[in-house]
Amino acid sequence: MSFDSLGLSPHLLAAIADSGYTQPTPIQSKAIPAVLDNSDVLAAAQTGTGKTAAFVLPILERLGSEKHRNPRVLVLTPTRELAAQVEQSVKTYGAKTQIRSTVVFGGVGYQPQISAFRKGVDIIVATPGRLLDHLQQGNLNLGMLETLVLDEADRMLDMGFINDIKRVLKHIPAKRQTLLFSATFSKDIRKLASTLLNKPVEIDVAPRNATADRIDQKVVMVEKARKRALLSHMISTGNWSQVLVFTRTKHGANRLVKQLEIDGLSASALHGNKSQNARTKALDGFKKGTVRVLVATDIAARGIDIDTLPHVVNYELPNIPEDYVHRIGRTGRAGLEGEAVSLVGPDERKFLKDIEKLIGNQIERIQVEGIDLRAPGKDDEEDEREQQARRPDNDGGQRPPKRGGGGGNGNRGGQGRGNGANRGAPKAEGGAPNNASRRRNPRRGNRGGQRSGGSTPSS
Repeated sequence: MSFDSLGLSPHLLAAIADSGYTQPTPIQSKAIPAVLDNSDVLAAAQTGTGKTAAFVLPILERLGSEKHRNPRVLVLTPTRELAAQVEQSVKTYGAKTQIRSTVVFGGVGYQPQISAFRKGVDIIVATPGRLLDHLQQGNLNLGMLETLVLDEADRMLDMGFINDIKRVLKHIPAKRQTLLFSATFSKDIRKLASTLLNKPVEIDVAPRNATADRIDQKVVMVEKARKRALLSHMISTGNWSQVLVFTRTKHGANRLVKQLEIDGLSASALHGNKSQNARTKALDGFKKGTVRVLVATDIAARGIDIDTLPHVVNYELPNIPEDYVHRIGRTGRAGLEGEAVSLVGPDERKFLKDIEKLIGNQIERIQVEGIDLRAPGKDDEEDEREQQARRPDNDGGQRPPKRGGGGGNGNRGGQGRGNGANRGAPKAEGGAPNNASRRRNPRRGNRGGQRSGGSTPSS
């Protein structure tokens, strides 16, 4: 089958050809006719198989070349990065049309988005939070909406987003076309989706929750304390130039980035606590190759689209098995092969078992040569403490030189309020009594400390 046979206009076919595509993927060949037929659609396909084009192309075809002032299509996504990528696809495929689109998400100013609404826009790609802000402030009217798309619908409909979705639904017509696209659909999500869809066309182009055959999946059983050393070892000895690493928490991502930089690896973090500018900078640096390791939480599993990404590492396994499918789906895209390695500690064996049950396969266990994966001993802990003292972000910077018996006091002062803070202290923190301090009036010092503590809240 070719794109020519799907009922698309010449200007869309030209845009497809300019993008380098010649044949539709299975999800595209089945979804495009259904969307053109104005049917509701529930579509599941593996990550990296062209789901975005499967709904963007027929939507552009149905809109035609006529411009409207009020939005006719709304695409909701769970992350800012995914919203930006979908809207870029709209611009790419609609380059030879008069269709106007804009992207709406938080972390950036309101005014450029409001200006786009006032000029008139046909397609809005948005995250729910900022969209609701505009709706509540009266900046936007969705009363003429014809099509609603939930991209990565399983995440959009989980407990974290369902209330926002219901609030958005109050602002759009009940009579509309609704399209749900995702790589995974649990039974609960399918039940919930049935309340949003009207006699939908269901499309499954691959077994549910299956991972792509072109992704080489591996597991390394390793003690938790050895994970960082193992990761650095694999990246360095394997000469990996671009690797996406997943952690479960934002704090864990930040900490790992600092540790990798100590090991001489350029790294950046990508998660929800980062500003939008910082997230954009990290992702751009990763795509351009100036950042070798991108450490991300699951937010990035729904927002990174790099056709040639060769390596994905689960530094920590997700506690939701479906998230594993989305994580490793960042590699092995566009028909290319990829590698996904999971570093599994003793406390993550249950997560691994759940993942293997979901995908229906046991993941290959491998050994890594040249590194000890056992729990570290006392010598290793001392080495780690020495590295901690040398880290550039360590409070107090370099240790001040020792001065007789008071050297310990100077070291402690570098960690907190500075060396001068010790001069008024009755006793150095963790060290021997400070003789100079003992000659002062200890009661006056104590009262001052109490007054300061009572008037200044702890941070």
